Amino acid sequence: MAELLSLRDLRAGYGPAVVVNGVSLELGEGQSMAVLGRNGTGKTTLLNTIVGVTQQHGGAVMLKGRDLTGLRPDLRAAAGIGWVPQERNIFKSLTVEENLTAVARPGPWSVARIFEMFPRLRERRTNLGNQLSGGEQQMLAIGRALVLNPSLMLLDEPTEGLAPIIVEELLAALTRITRVDGVSALIVEQHAQKILGVTDKAIILDRGSIVHAGTSRSLIENPAPLEQHLGVTGKTNPGAVAHHA
Repeated sequence: MAELLSLRDLRAGYGPAVVVNGVSLELGEGQSMAVLGRNGTGKTTLLNTIVGVTQQHGGAVMLKGRDLTGLRPDLRAAAGIGWVPQERNIFKSLTVEENLTAVARPGPWSVARIFEMFPRLRERRTNLGNQLSGGEQQMLAIGRALVLNPSLMLLDEPTEGLAPIIVEELLAALTRITRVDGVSALIVEQHAQKILGVTDKAIILDRGSIVHAGTSRSLIENPAPLEQHLGVTGKTNPGAVAHHA
């Protein structure tokens, strides 16, 4: 399997503060990875560093063998990184369809394919971004990243704050994207039991460093590291999925 993403002894943060400290990992073409950890352990900062919006203090970010260190975020996006931040960053004054067509690049992921995967967006195609529910905005944010036809998707807490029925719909879409369509992805998720069934590999961060790395299946079968570092079991708990609508 060809290597897609390689992080080498990455140290980064905001200003002089180092939040991510000595992180090294590899992700192959077509693989997906869950990034787990308690709040404040550096998960979002890790994704932000790959995107290029933090202060990098050391190490390297490599995509398809190319060193992205020092590149601006827009050039990293052009190199093949699709980003779905917690804030979603959709254009709220544009329609759903305009949000997608404004950023679309040639490739297998077209606007029509996004509408096929998220029928809600097809129904709302003429609605403005600020007229969408939180779940619909998240679907649009994922669609916007996909129509860039990236080599790597970065998703930061994609199910946070959404109603359980929307969470299930998004998890089904992410499963299709990663398992069926083979899109490589790093997915930050607060609740391990939601995302381990979607991903191939998993890491757990604590104080900006990796304290566990392995396959997602091994964490499902042996949740001891989850209990140790997150204080939860790996078993699915429907009550843990319930958030605000």
